[in-house]
Amino acid sequence: MTALVLFLLLAAAPDDAEKLFQAGQKAYAAEDYEQAMELLEKAIEAGPKTARYHHWYGKASGRRAERVIFFRAIGLAKKVGSSFEKAVELDPKSIEALNDLLEFYLQAPGMVGGGSEKAPPLAERLAKLSPAEGHRAQALILNKKKDHEGAEREYRRALKLEPEKLGRILELASFLSGRERYDEADALYEKAAKMAPDSPEYLFSRGKQLVDSKRHPEQARELLNRYLQSPRKADDPPVSEVKDLLKKLG
Repeated sequence: MTALVLFLLLAAAPDDAEKLFQAGQKAYAAEDYEQAMELLEKAIEAGPKTARYHHWYGKASGRRAERVIFFRAIGLAKKVGSSFEKAVELDPKSIEALNDLLEFYLQAPGMVGGGSEKAPPLAERLAKLSPAEGHRAQALILNKKKDHEGAEREYRRALKLEPEKLGRILELASFLSGRERYDEADALYEKAAKMAPDSPEYLFSRGKQLVDSKRHPEQARELLNRYLQSPRKADDPPVSEVKDLLKKLG
């Protein structure tokens, strides 16, 4: 995005909130998180009651926090939580926003607004919107508590409810791989490959799993390179993350 285009967008009229939002998404996809935040902040000013503007501002803040020094990251992390909370307030039925807020509560320390004790009520809300999402949320909570048997049970319940949903298969496969149960995980990845061999979600998850488990490096490289050529969404894993994985392969 050129400086002139950015200037024109930031000077846009209030009714151009959606243009600002879309530009913010593009900046996010390009990993220019500082610019994404600037554009999304303007979108919020123009459309303060639009949940997805706040949601994406939180996502951009989180990515930005990963790239700055600790003291700046604290302030950005607080923005992540408050933005997700605002998104959920404005759209209580947004499963994406509820999930992101749940994961923030589980991962972030209390000093920036996180806290595992805040997660169970969100899991209950998700269960009312989607039983499968409720089980997934419980899996994340139990895994945080290191109750791995309980987490696996919940992942399997979510998959049983939505057996043809790619994400459910990949979540369980990734979980099992993290427990070094590679044969079971590989069987699920093979199922996913038959369902959607060119899906960015599959390509990244399987490629990362092989890198992390230090197995089949050539297959991992091929999958990750295919991911880089795939039609990714703005909030799919960024190119820089994939390049870091490829570097581990030598």
